Amino acid sequence: MDPASSTSASSGALPDAAAEAVNAGAARPEGEPGAAADPLDPGPGSGFVAATLDELSRVVWPSRQQLFSESVGVILMVALSAAAIAAIDRFYSWASSQVFR
Repeated sequence: MDPASSTSASSGALPDAAAEAVNAGAARPEGEPGAAADPLDPGPGSGFVAATLDELSRVVWPSRQQLFSESVGVILMVALSAAAIAAIDRFYSWASSQVFR
């Protein structure tokens, strides 16, 4: 048995099944219940503002306590990172001044 022929035979069935599933939804008329909706067609009454408000309603907003504690954490990490970068910069500045006198 040729390995190429067995691979092509087994992989040939998958695209046919997928194509049938796609065509089954497309075969129904638009007005018929169960017809496949076009994801690119926004439909009536759906504008940018409505979609934005819909997305904002799904947001899980943090509590005041969580917002405060996470803000403090971010500020501390930024301060520590800035201090570490400044220390490394001063060290290399000092080292280069020792080497290039």
